[in-house]
Amino acid sequence: MSATSDSYNAVGAPVPARLFRLLATVWCGSQWTIGYLVAPTLFLLLDDRRTAGSLAGSLFRSEAILGVVCGFFLLLLANTLSRQPGGAAAYRPLRWIVAGMMACVLLGYFALAPWMDQLRASAAAAGVDVEHSAYAARFGLLHGVSTGFYVLQSLFGLALIWRLPAGAVMRQIDGA
Repeated sequence: MSATSDSYNAVGAPVPARLFRLLATVWCGSQWTIGYLVAPTLFLLLDDRRTAGSLAGSLFRSEAILGVVCGFFLLLLANTLSRQPGGAAAYRPLRWIVAGMMACVLLGYFALAPWMDQLRASAAAAGVDVEHSAYAARFGLLHGVSTGFYVLQSLFGLALIWRLPAGAVMRQIDGA
């Protein structure tokens, strides 16, 4: 057995390519599930919008952390795979898609969420919900921009999954 065969799984596909596919699927699948299924269901089923928002916010926080971790490893794997024979054409464009997703999560969650939290806290200090406070318009604007980043990230995710290399490309990368 050669040293290079250690990086292949039982069906002959390169392990980094399989890990890339797995991480992309986990990230995009969890994002779509939380954003388009779980969060709307919370607001539909819970009578208290504040509780629904708090739960959704916790889920989005977990999703953002997962996104940063997956994005970091996807970029590392894409760089590794793009250096392999046949991998450049398949994985170089995917790096840009992953970078776009990372930008969306960093801006949409880690840049905007603290501002939204501050507005929510200021409204609570005044004894009202943010929806009924002087901060409602600003909060709504930030929420809309954050939602826009989430939708854009979802579309990048769709492009990422759609463009994942198929069997023929993976065989070309592993030299078979």
